[in-house]
Amino acid sequence: MTNIRDLAKMAGVSVTTVSRVINNHPYVSEEKKNAVLKAIQDSNYHKNINAVHLSRGKTLLMGVVLPYSDHPYFALLLKGIAKQALEHNYKLVLFQTDYMKSRELEALDMLKHKQIDSLVICSRSCHVSTIEEHLQYGPIVLCENMKGKELSTTFINHYKTFVNALEYLYQKGHRNIGYCIGRKTGTNSRQRELAYRNFVNKYQLEYNQEYIIDQCLYFEDGEKVLKRILGMTNTPSALIVTNDQVAAGIVTACQSLDISIPKQLAIIGFDNQPIARMMNITSFELPLEEMGENMFLQAVNAEVTHKEFSVQFIERGTV
Repeated sequence: MTNIRDLAKMAGVSVTTVSRVINNHPYVSEEKKNAVLKAIQDSNYHKNINAVHLSRGKTLLMGVVLPYSDHPYFALLLKGIAKQALEHNYKLVLFQTDYMKSRELEALDMLKHKQIDSLVICSRSCHVSTIEEHLQYGPIVLCENMKGKELSTTFINHYKTFVNALEYLYQKGHRNIGYCIGRKTGTNSRQRELAYRNFVNKYQLEYNQEYIIDQCLYFEDGEKVLKRILGMTNTPSALIVTNDQVAAGIVTACQSLDISIPKQLAIIGFDNQPIARMMNITSFELPLEEMGENMFLQAVNAEVTHKEFSVQFIERGTV
């Protein structure tokens, strides 16, 4: 395989001159530049990108960990990350984990071995201590509230947002309120559960474990949620659904069974996705694309920062 020493010999110039031509250095005479370019063409030379990365100390690759690539929440985060990656001439290495720790550890291992410069974790399954152990190898950014930790975070206040949704429904007269989530584990889910328990205690309401429904990720899960609700002895009169796709599925299932919304079942969604606007679903708008952009910038900059994004309540016809 041809190297730059071979090119220098073929072109009759120094190795330094070849390096300058390859890296578009301006201070090379036209004659020498043309000689090097001819040698490159004749030898079918290709730049050793790995060698360039080693010399620079950077790969210009950023790892992005997300559980699902087809989920609207994570897709919008990824869109923001990708937008900034394009502007900063970075390439992304995606790790779809399905919340498997082994796949998340693969991403951390690539950071450890300098195969990527930094890592953005949109939703984690590993313990935070495992994440912290890898900070010595490069910047790691989490999409959750981890203030006080020596890693950068981008987040919204899920506790406050959930309390606001619960209080709103309470003022509307609802006392049997349930909620739907993707998974019960995770920092954001624990914040929501804490908000729910504190709300129930505040108003001395009955805590009903049946009202907390997990594994709600996609449109088709809405029908499953409604079936579970209809099978309860004491059905909830309102639901907070942390995904507009699932909320839309519930609304569609209710319409097919002539269940009146919001008279018989009030619904608040999350993310304010296009489907929520099309189906007139009340929702919280999360600035997910902007959050993704911020996570990229935090990963590029070595300084540890924490940024909280605000959400907006969009009231429509389902409450």
